[in-house]
Amino acid sequence: MASSLDKDADLVVLGQFGKVHGLKGWLKLNSFTSPLENILDYPQLVAVIDQIRKTLEIDQSSRQPRGLLVHVDGYDDPEAARQLTGVELSVAVSAMPALSDGEFYWHQLLGMKVVNQQNELFGEVEKLLETGANDVLVITPTEDSLDDRERLIPYLVDAVIAGVDLDSNTITVKWQADYLD
Repeated sequence: MASSLDKDADLVVLGQFGKVHGLKGWLKLNSFTSPLENILDYPQLVAVIDQIRKTLEIDQSSRQPRGLLVHVDGYDDPEAARQLTGVELSVAVSAMPALSDGEFYWHQLLGMKVVNQQNELFGEVEKLLETGANDVLVITPTEDSLDDRERLIPYLVDAVIAGVDLDSNTITVKWQADYLD
């Protein structure tokens, strides 16, 4: 899954480089995909380094107990690789695989309005949390919201999520306004 969307460039952030590892320019890669290795399915990733957009190629990778280690073509020593520390990696939305009906990428849900079946507006999706049991929508209130409460709503299709309408930018939930009061 992806965590955020760069709307101007139609890019989705899939990961971020961490610390340099070793003497040959390897880096820890914090992948936001599930499973972690899915980020490696994209041969070229877009990064912004010193305000310049660059295309990077991961030419080697290694699965470690705590994540991924990668080597980027052309970054062959610790000093060169250090330039990439903290840099986010993105892909074009059009490069992502199509999903089945009823499936959505996280970036598609961000910013969507959330209403219940009584058409009460709770706010919009600020982010999603992965809890292990199920994903959770973090809903922040807007000017037009029913109240000023932040809500955490489990993303459980059919049980809680009644529908997702990308055209109207709306998620309908089976959730009462006073739930957990």
